[in-house]
Amino acid sequence: METLEEAEFCVPHLNSSCKKPTHPQTAVMLIYVLLSTVSFITVALNLLVIISITHFRQLHTPTNLLLLSLAVSDLFVGLLLMPVEIIYIEVCWFLGDFVCTLYYFIDYIITSASVVNMVLISLDRYIAICDPLRYPTKVTTSTAKIGVCLCWIFSVVYRLLLLHDHMEKPGRSNSCFGECVVVIGYIAGVVDMVFTFIIPISIIIVLYIRIFLVALAQGRLLRSQITAVMPHRSGPAAVRTNELKAARTLGIVVVVFLFCFCPYYFPTLEGEDTSVNASSAAFEIWLAHFNSCLNPVIYAFFYPWFRKSMKHILTLQILQPGSRDAKILHHS
Repeated sequence: METLEEAEFCVPHLNSSCKKPTHPQTAVMLIYVLLSTVSFITVALNLLVIISITHFRQLHTPTNLLLLSLAVSDLFVGLLLMPVEIIYIEVCWFLGDFVCTLYYFIDYIITSASVVNMVLISLDRYIAICDPLRYPTKVTTSTAKIGVCLCWIFSVVYRLLLLHDHMEKPGRSNSCFGECVVVIGYIAGVVDMVFTFIIPISIIIVLYIRIFLVALAQGRLLRSQITAVMPHRSGPAAVRTNELKAARTLGIVVVVFLFCFCPYYFPTLEGEDTSVNASSAAFEIWLAHFNSCLNPVIYAFFYPWFRKSMKHILTLQILQPGSRDAKILHHS
């Protein structure tokens, strides 16, 4: 019969064994319920986005192709990454060093693809608002498909370069048996922070500020026209509402992204190595992944067509003949 001290290790009697993760049972149950709920919601919302865009022909637009790519990357987060992290909150890692490295490789690919998708969506909206006359020729379904393919290819190649040491020697960061850890060196961490955080968020901020300024200028022009034609009507109030919507969208996109990803880059900002441990379900990792739950809310729930298509899906109207041609979009 093993002693209490032996029971604390992943493999009793093994000198190189890690200690088992230990948390109060009540806290563990609450964490399991909370994180499982987040995982389920992430999968459900992104699956609804994917079904909506792929099923209804009216939604086969360049913008929605970008939303589809984002939803696919976020679906993988909820379907592949979150469940593994939930399982290993109170369990040692016994899947081996190669699977451990492969898990993080997939994790980083999905994260990179999600970030690049956000940039592509921002660029799409920038062209649509700032150069509307040439938008149909500049942004086509073909260019959107090319953009999506390049997004995923870039993510795979970039992560191969960043994690090549770990791919060549899986488990190099593990200090004991039963652990799954990947340590990103300070230099690699700085490179990662620049390419997956600083540059993308800078591009998004610049594009959305430009969008907001153009919307503001258009609002002033429209306000002056309304005042000249109908001085006693409340046209400016409607214009101001549109300006506030543009500002709110900008704020939501930037603040949520910063809120979810900043904690992950704190070690790099402090000049330290970045250690990612699947066995500990670190708060900063879950916060970054939680962005995948929020993305469908930010990028899809703001569209009336999503609410309508969701109703069609949940009421099983999509099983009816001809449902692919249903009028989901309302053109004024």
